[in-house]
Amino acid sequence: MEPSTKPSPSSAATTKSAKSSLLNQPRAVWAVFFAGIIAFMGIGLVDPILKEIAAKLEATPSQVSLLFTSYNAVMAVAMLITGTVTTRIGIKRTLLLGVVIIAIFSLLGGLSDNIWTLVGLRAGWGLGNAFFVATALTAIVSLSKGGVARSIILYEAAVGLGISVGPLVGGELGSISWRGPFIGVACLMVIAFAAITTLLPKAAGTPSSSAPAKKTSLLDPFRALRYRSLVVFGLTACFYNFGFFTLMAYAPFVMGLGIHQLGYVFLCWGILLAITSVFMAPWLQRRFGTVKSMATMLTLFGLTLLAMAIWTDTQWVIVASVIFAGALLGNNNTLITTGVMNAAPVERSTASAAYSFLRFIGGAIAPYFAGKLAEWYNPHVPFYVGAGFVIVSVIFILMNHRHIKHVDHAGGH
Repeated sequence: MEPSTKPSPSSAATTKSAKSSLLNQPRAVWAVFFAGIIAFMGIGLVDPILKEIAAKLEATPSQVSLLFTSYNAVMAVAMLITGTVTTRIGIKRTLLLGVVIIAIFSLLGGLSDNIWTLVGLRAGWGLGNAFFVATALTAIVSLSKGGVARSIILYEAAVGLGISVGPLVGGELGSISWRGPFIGVACLMVIAFAAITTLLPKAAGTPSSSAPAKKTSLLDPFRALRYRSLVVFGLTACFYNFGFFTLMAYAPFVMGLGIHQLGYVFLCWGILLAITSVFMAPWLQRRFGTVKSMATMLTLFGLTLLAMAIWTDTQWVIVASVIFAGALLGNNNTLITTGVMNAAPVERSTASAAYSFLRFIGGAIAPYFAGKLAEWYNPHVPFYVGAGFVIVSVIFILMNHRHIKHVDHAGGH
């Protein structure tokens, strides 16, 4: 998809229009953007309160890590049906369905009294997030001005802001009670529901609108995986997520910090993630290309995890590494999302569903695996294993470069 800019009498005016189009968006886009921030808060929200939840509910680190595992596992499977649901009830209703499910399960999570109930309710939260996350990207691409590349930047900005604000909200509300962040998200989702209901067009993405009438089959995401390029990106993200969620789910247990301090560390992490995903990643794409930039960011992330493995007992190294990793993850998230959107000749919603299914499998296994490795061996091993998986993702990219190099020349790029 080519960027859509209004004709102008001079190239200077065209350039100015292109630069301003990122922020010059319809209100509907900003409604989805706002709701996206709240939805993505769920990823980092529990980080500052993991130790508190473990203490209050008498759970081990590996049991608490299941809050990530159940969330990601259900999201991975549910991603396969999001396209089918969206093409039948429309973008707006699918977004609202996701928001309602998130609100209900986050509220119930805040009222639960044992770790296994909370783990199950986080799985329900993951279901709602699947409907919302997969559809939000499609909605922003469909409704925004400026083409696919700028839409992805907006989407990743919402991701980055949500992930950065999540730990801050989790830390502040969690200092009152570990239940606070869960109940807080439920309240914010009510606001998101009102914003989407009011600002999105009534027929946005519905079968009766001007959108294509073709309905997505449950088999379409699996058919999409016949394209080697999509499989390469999906498995790369699966391996990379072992490192990502090892950092997210296990690092709080070795930092030796309180709830407020953990919230501020992950806030800094999230701010860097947001800034690089919006400003640095597009520059890297233009300067070096998507694939080379991805390989470089992943290599640096693998080395960062290796440093965390070696100096696990040195607090400042762990804190600095977590914050620095935010910059690497922000770049990589935008790079790999752009690559997926241009990887295969299938509907973008279908490509996103197939890719996300593979991606979140890694996110489901890694948190629990990291906690168990620490229990079985020592606190260093989870970071060594996470670093190993990230390096495997780099090797996998290089081995399959010829299957994905075309994304650097795609129109949306």
